Amino acid sequence: MAKVAMTVNGRKVSRECEDRTLLVHFLRDQLALTGTHVGCDTSQCGACVVHMDGKAVKSCSILAAQAAGSEILTIEGLAAGGDLHPVQAAFKANHGLQCGFCTPGMVMTAVDMINRYGAKLDEKTVRENLEGNICRCTGYHNIVKAILAAAEEIGAAGRQAAE
Repeated sequence: MAKVAMTVNGRKVSRECEDRTLLVHFLRDQLALTGTHVGCDTSQCGACVVHMDGKAVKSCSILAAQAAGSEILTIEGLAAGGDLHPVQAAFKANHGLQCGFCTPGMVMTAVDMINRYGAKLDEKTVRENLEGNICRCTGYHNIVKAILAAAEEIGAAGRQAAE
C-alpha cells in the first residue's frame, strides 16, 4: 500500500491505496468523485479525462501514485460558486449531450482545448482534438458546436476584461 497525496479540485487529499490503483479508480472509489467515468479501461474512449497539473489526461492510463503531488481537476471542480463553467453551459445550450456518459470527458477535453488554442479554435481543430473521445449518441455535431460557442464566449469575456 502506498500513501498518495495530491490536490483535487483545490482540496488537499491523502489516501492509502494499492500501488497499482489507477487515478480514475482513486478518484471514484477513494474520493467518491464519480463524474469521471470508466468507459473502456484501455484509454480509447476519453470518458475518464481530468486535468493533471493543467493538462488533460486520461485518468485510466495513470497510476494514482504517478499523480502524487499533482493538482487534479475533475468535472466536479470545474464549476465555480454554483454557476456552470462556460463549457458546461455551452454543452447545455447547444445540446452537446444525450446520454451524458461521455460528457464529463468531453467537457474536460474541451476546456483543455480552449486553454491551448483560445480564439484560434475552428471546427477542424476541434474535431482533430476530439479524436481520443468517443460519443456513441450525438454524432459530434452539437459537441463541436458547443465547444466553438464556449471558445467564443470565453474569448469575448477575456476581451472585455482586457478593456
